[in-house]
Amino acid sequence: MNIANNITELIGNTPLVRLNSPSHKTGTTILGKCEFMNPTSSVKDRIGFNMIKDALDKGLIKGNTRIIEPTSGNTGIALAAICAALGLKLTLTMPESMSIERRNLLKALGAELVLTPAAAGMKGAIDKANELQESLEDAIILQQFQNPANPEVHRLTTAKEILRDTDKKVDIFIAAVGTGGTLTGTGTVLKEEIPGIQIIAVEPEDSAV
Repeated sequence: MNIANNITELIGNTPLVRLNSPSHKTGTTILGKCEFMNPTSSVKDRIGFNMIKDALDKGLIKGNTRIIEPTSGNTGIALAAICAALGLKLTLTMPESMSIERRNLLKALGAELVLTPAAAGMKGAIDKANELQESLEDAIILQQFQNPANPEVHRLTTAKEILRDTDKKVDIFIAAVGTGGTLTGTGTVLKEEIPGIQIIAVEPEDSAV
């Protein structure tokens, strides 16, 4: 039988698909990597699982450890689903401006939510996460923006999948910045394996990044 033990075994190995309309318009082959085919429909499943796995391997997470993360995006959904699958405790701090739909989804996945004033933005959520960690006897903040396990998973999986599925025939790799993990982790390996490849970061013009 071919049955996954839990959703973590379904993360990664997402296919590439040809984007026909822009390919025809530009006269080149443009491919998209289908990260929406991860269990929670985002690339953040990769970093969520790898950060938790890394902390488990190092003994930083035990049975009663509470994982804390300030996040208002897909990382929170990924962490909630993975923690539910692994039986781990999770608290997410986020601005109260986050939609009711997102809050309900996170609660349905078993996450505890701590809302912070909208005016304080993500800084308020980060400060609250630090405050919670200090108040608890056994807690860890994964710190997705600083955690080496974030770019590491893209070096070990995303980049290798692209190299395998394209036979190393790639001229340009484009990724949104976000935490920078996808861009730097994947880009590092692609530059090592494909001489002359261009690595391009994109962000909305009004992005805080």
